[in-house]
Amino acid sequence: MELKEFFDQSPKAALAFSGGVDSAYLLYAAAQCGADVRAYFVRSAFQPAFEYEDAMRLARGLRVPLTVLPVDILSDPAVAANPPDRCYHCKRLLFGAIAEAARKDGYTLLLDGTNASDDEGGRPGMRALRELSVRSPLRECGLTKEEIRRRSREAGLFTWDKPAYACLATRVPSGIPLTAERLQNTEAAETFLSSLGFTDFRVRLLNGCARVQILAPQMPLALKHRRKIVEELKRYYSGVLLDLEARDE
Repeated sequence: MELKEFFDQSPKAALAFSGGVDSAYLLYAAAQCGADVRAYFVRSAFQPAFEYEDAMRLARGLRVPLTVLPVDILSDPAVAANPPDRCYHCKRLLFGAIAEAARKDGYTLLLDGTNASDDEGGRPGMRALRELSVRSPLRECGLTKEEIRRRSREAGLFTWDKPAYACLATRVPSGIPLTAERLQNTEAAETFLSSLGFTDFRVRLLNGCARVQILAPQMPLALKHRRKIVEELKRYYSGVLLDLEARDE
């Protein structure tokens, strides 16, 4: 099935919109197909500012209505405790909020940007989506991440080469409670590294220290700015560690 056929069959839907590669292309495709699709972006302590800015920019460019939903994600004890299945509780809360807002706006079908490359096995969040009857058109139409990036580039979407991004909560090991301070520290550290030119990296919490994971080609950049990085990140962490097992490109 092609996306055109999907939207011909489901011409009115709400989209959980993150501003990332997948949901961005899905929103574009829905608009191109003439579907009545409204985007919903959840603002919480788990999303950095740049994701919100990208979502707003794309929605404006596509002239698609966007609703911003503030959610106090840390108010849910099952999420804040950061158990191994935290993503399940988080998705239940966030998608539940979107579904409720969408129903009030007259939308009964909820979509997300899961694609055909996403591995469903062992992902608690996927279980939450099934329970809430969320549809994933990109996955249903067999569109892989590589294909979505190719189509996004052809469409002129600025998100086409945007690195994959997991929420800030993933930087804190399971079992360590999530707090606003820990999440804010993560965002500040990653914002600083981004300003130095790093791309597709993570700053993870490890025994009070910042464990910096970067791409192998950017190791020289880390050494070049070593003093700056240590000085800045030690504002938020007790120490700074560079992971020599580089992230996969």
